[in-house]
Amino acid sequence: MSYLLPMAFALFLWWFSTGLIFYLDQLPVRTFKWTMTGATAVLAAALCAIWITSEDGSLLAVYAAFTAGLLAWGWQEASLYTGFVTGPRKHACRPGCNGWRHFGHAIAVNLWHEIAIIVVALVILALTWNSDNLWGLWAYLLLWAMHLSARLNVFLGVRNVSEEFVPPHMDVLKSFLTRKPMNLLFPFSITAATAGAILLFQQALAASTPEAQAGYALLAALAGLAVIEHWLLMLPLPVERLWQWSLPHRSGAAKSRKSVPPRFDYIALETKPTP
Repeated sequence: MSYLLPMAFALFLWWFSTGLIFYLDQLPVRTFKWTMTGATAVLAAALCAIWITSEDGSLLAVYAAFTAGLLAWGWQEASLYTGFVTGPRKHACRPGCNGWRHFGHAIAVNLWHEIAIIVVALVILALTWNSDNLWGLWAYLLLWAMHLSARLNVFLGVRNVSEEFVPPHMDVLKSFLTRKPMNLLFPFSITAATAGAILLFQQALAASTPEAQAGYALLAALAGLAVIEHWLLMLPLPVERLWQWSLPHRSGAAKSRKSVPPRFDYIALETKPTP
């Protein structure tokens, strides 16, 4: 049962850090420079922790590296939702924009963000090259995979786009949220996430050392969250209640959730384009 503690740790760390980012990105814009200053300091500390623990196989080092990987990912989320690292395109799509052209616009809105993810991943890879403790790298890459799959599904169309989590100054993102009963990618995404979670959990059960057991359990918890996150995209549940404490000024946003028309054509949320 020793794998339950690391799983609980991973779940709490993910929940609290996500809520903290939600809270910070709905504060006045003038506070964002301080948010990013703090987030960048945390990123630097996380990268240092990953490097320092890279040759340490102790149980404490496993937890430290995993936490550092998750904190490094937190910088990516904070930098996007404060608007510091987004992309060259700053305005929403006009009504009727769809297909590959619309997908290209979505990439342009997030281009610098996606490049930043790759850069940090390469830095972590370099810091842990030929090392024994790779739990921070695996945590970061797993979060990246979760992020990419969820965003592609939201772009292609899901029932619950959760626009209440998009801060007002990033409304441009709402023109790339699509409501549909289903998209063709979702079955593959949920299958891959479920298989990954099962495999990691099996590795945790079969691990021969407490360190390996903890590492795989931490990753299994994240993979399990990916499964839950994907199902929540399709279920009209009040997801915002998980972080009610961090969304004091957005409590009414959830009321904008509308019913889903029973069809599979592309339906983007209405957003007035910026000139």
